[in-house]
Amino acid sequence: MIAFGIIFKLDNMSVQYISDKKGKVTAVQVPIKEWEMIKSKYPDVDHIDNQIPQWHKDLIDARLEALKKNPNDIHPIETLFDGLET
Repeated sequence: MIAFGIIFKLDNMSVQYISDKKGKVTAVQVPIKEWEMIKSKYPDVDHIDNQIPQWHKDLIDARLEALKKNPNDIHPIETLFDGLET
């Protein structure tokens, strides 16, 4: 059962978030005209596999663990860009 929907404008796109009685977002609705625009830009959007390969998950887990051990290794992206410009 849908408890309520909230409409937001996101980059000129109206999306509606559908929540259950407890307020948990359970779905997002996009107007059909905007969905067709998305499909024209990304023709394979209907065929995207939702499964993330295990090796991707393992890599992300290893990187997150490394960041936990060395939190000072996190730097803003601007720092990287500044280093590339010199």
